[in-house]
Amino acid sequence: MFDTVLVANRGEIAVRVIRTLRRLGVRSVAVFSDADAGARHVREADTAVRIGPAPATESYLSAERLLDAARRTGAQAVHPGYGFLAENAAFARAVEEAGLVFVGPPAGAIELMGDKIRAKETVRAAGVPVVPGSSGSSLTDAELAAAALEIGMPVLLKPSAGGGGKGMRLVRDEAALADEIAAARREARGAFGDDTLLVERWIDGPRHIEIQVLADGHGTVVHLGERECSLQRRHQKIIEEAPSPLLDEATRAAMGEAAVRAARSCGYRGAGTVEFIVPGGDPGSYCFMEMNTRLQVEHPVTELITGLDLVEWQLRVAAGEPLAFGQEDVSLRGHAVEARICAESARATGGRVDFLPSAGTVHLLSEPSGEGVRVDSGLAEGTEVGTDYDPMLAKVIAYGPDRASALRRLRGALAGTTVLGVETNTAFLRALLEHPAVLSGDLDTGLVDRDAASLLPSGVPAEVYAAAALLRHAALEPEPSPAGWTDPFAAPTGWRLGGEPAWTVHHLRVPGREPVAVRVRGRSTGAEVRVGEEPPVRAALRGGAAGRILLEWDGVTHSFAHARAGGGRWLGRDGVGWQLTDHDPVEAALRGGAGAHGADALTAPMPGTVTVVKAAVGDEVVAGQSLLVVEAMKMEHVITAPYDGTVTELDVAPGSTVAMDQVLAVVEPGGSGEPAAEPAEGAVR
Repeated sequence: MFDTVLVANRGEIAVRVIRTLRRLGVRSVAVFSDADAGARHVREADTAVRIGPAPATESYLSAERLLDAARRTGAQAVHPGYGFLAENAAFARAVEEAGLVFVGPPAGAIELMGDKIRAKETVRAAGVPVVPGSSGSSLTDAELAAAALEIGMPVLLKPSAGGGGKGMRLVRDEAALADEIAAARREARGAFGDDTLLVERWIDGPRHIEIQVLADGHGTVVHLGERECSLQRRHQKIIEEAPSPLLDEATRAAMGEAAVRAARSCGYRGAGTVEFIVPGGDPGSYCFMEMNTRLQVEHPVTELITGLDLVEWQLRVAAGEPLAFGQEDVSLRGHAVEARICAESARATGGRVDFLPSAGTVHLLSEPSGEGVRVDSGLAEGTEVGTDYDPMLAKVIAYGPDRASALRRLRGALAGTTVLGVETNTAFLRALLEHPAVLSGDLDTGLVDRDAASLLPSGVPAEVYAAAALLRHAALEPEPSPAGWTDPFAAPTGWRLGGEPAWTVHHLRVPGREPVAVRVRGRSTGAEVRVGEEPPVRAALRGGAAGRILLEWDGVTHSFAHARAGGGRWLGRDGVGWQLTDHDPVEAALRGGAGAHGADALTAPMPGTVTVVKAAVGDEVVAGQSLLVVEAMKMEHVITAPYDGTVTELDVAPGSTVAMDQVLAVVEPGGSGEPAAEPAEGAVR
């Protein structure tokens, strides 16, 4: 075994690898960009090395800086985690040429399986069924379009050089092919530095099932069962489980054998995953999609049902050890389900839901624990979550003797997850886990996108606004004098000599929603509270444990996690976090912004960078026309015209950094004035 290993990654996967290194008694070396100087993985490693500024190209994607860090710290091996350079054959070769060990497969296997076109040809020759699609690489746009028409619509455009859903486009309409090919190439180029695309037949109602394989350098290759990864949003997995509720033992064994053949076909070594597309109505008709030549985000569910530490076996195999078990020794026990916690905010527009990257500082953090619950996290209080990197923050995993128990434990664990300071998708994941199709195991890859709108909360509960208003009210209340007397005119109780008490109005705003006026009459420890136009309710604020408050609201006591942040505060409950800021209607009107422009304003849906501008002031545009593209966390969001009209303001250019809700452009209605009936894929208004 190695004495020192450098972890060439960040966030939760770096923390995860460091945990196993510590257990094995191996010294860990972390690397960090300027943006991650205070990150959890830096604090948990034995040694940490700064490798450059925030842009990944100058830090985590710089092989030269990573290898220099390894040399300076005496590392003998490099663990790439996932993402960044984990599936980069040139990096694997550079590690080996530097006299170090790459904790992963041979560079040749990465190169072969990283080229999806060659990978399909290779596994087909090994007897593994593949999805019908284009053959040959470096196809022009015209050749891709021709291949798509030959296969038959709908089709899936996929980058040849990488996965993770980046650059993938489902195209159902022939008329949209040209635009979608251009967008897929742009995303692929940005994510992988290679815009080569392939096209495959789209199978409606498919399930995404993958097989975990493990191979040593002595000829042994085993599979560790499957993972169900069908719960995806725009081709990004968000919930994974093992085993799949779809497969029977015979199909599981057949897919496992096919995965082993695929691994052998490329001379694989280490931990890898063979991904299959599976028709829900005919599991036996599975087809190879791709092989991920690295550890997967969802590896913990396999670890929980097999009892194996995959990171440990990656390290042992890389150190030259043979596997200590064969296929006959692998058994699957119980059930495990994982949820990915991401820095995201959800917005519903016209029946469509867009999940947009969020950013901020983690002011309060509470992660779940207990029987059958595991958390892999890169978070700590004080963590700065920016838009430079992938939005995944943590994973919550639950294990149980059966599927129902695991799902129940995971729902409870998510309810006990509190992240204040950054919006997350935790509440959405809880709602998804209660979906009837999820409970029954009747899944497909389109379920989340179809039903996303129904899984969002309908609004902010009145007691949340009430709690925030009473906290603000309490801050205005003077301290009593030493004699215990308080001047009634100095307290915001609304007290009047000989008259009915007046209301104190607190204007509050939750991002993405209209401001709400909350009227309070009395003290924070006992008052009438009126939220918006709702009838008054008796309420009282009570102190709680550190970081918590209690609110008595209409006879019911609610417990909230609480953190102050700038000019406002965060409240959290049952996995949901709300940011409430003070809102001054007069100042907002004077400052202008979206409110001043009304519905004509197109605002930034998240903090990010403008990458494309397709319009200019004075342009006549039509409903649904793409005007700008904003990118954050390697995700593109298209800003479209809400109706036919004229661009009267355009305040950004390519390269502009924008804040959430910043006005980007203004379109004044003209022509029919009708709003777009259905925005394009990925469109944000």
